[in-house]
Amino acid sequence: MIAERDSSGDVDIDARGLKCPWPALRLARAMRDIDNVAIVADDPIAPSEIAALAAENDWTIEEIATQIGNGWRVSR
Repeated sequence: MIAERDSSGDVDIDARGLKCPWPALRLARAMRDIDNVAIVADDPIAPSEIAALAAENDWTIEEIATQIGNGWRVSR
């Protein structure tokens, strides 16, 4: 996993190659400390896991395109 803080203060998580539930767990951990996270995950189950986590915590989620692939922006 790569987590980097960019100039806007967002954390970008590269969860490619991680099988669920790891992408969702990495997202949950990052959201403890910050309000916006961009995550890229390639496990086919990741979209539903990330969506369920967002719904459970009343976070908003949107699909995004990043330099390393399609992913999601999750916000409080």
